Amino acid sequence: VTTPVTTEDLVVIGTKSETKEAVIRELAERLVAAGRVTDIDAYLSEVAKREEVMATGIQGGIGIPHGRSDSVTAPSVAVATSVAGIPFGAPDGPAHLIFLIAAPTGADDSHLQILAAIARRVMRDEFREALRNATEPAFIAETITKEVQQ
Repeated sequence: VTTPVTTEDLVVIGTKSETKEAVIRELAERLVAAGRVTDIDAYLSEVAKREEVMATGIQGGIGIPHGRSDSVTAPSVAVATSVAGIPFGAPDGPAHLIFLIAAPTGADDSHLQILAAIARRVMRDEFREALRNATEPAFIAETITKEVQQ
């Protein structure tokens, strides 16, 4: 049985976080609580390194921070929606949907597949809007898992 990439306990609707560091930490704490990340500091430092290399904000109000770490136990996506928006370096403004991708270190490129799948889906307006307007964490979790886990 494959672990679903995300579950409703990994989804934050209407985060109060205002910076990308704060929202990344908030989502990483969810991953730790779910047993998907064993060492939050090790994982956060990988995500921060990735953010320094290149901003992970993409067109359409999306942030996709991600990191690979030995402390990740299963490929996972934690999701936050933000009403105000959080700057992730995208040219068109702040992110209202944030997907934090966690992947175990190793040869397997599952995180790249997850990243690509999310990046492709969020290009579709109706997909973005459905997630952005969602009021139920379970809806977001089911939608992401269905779309990303083939």
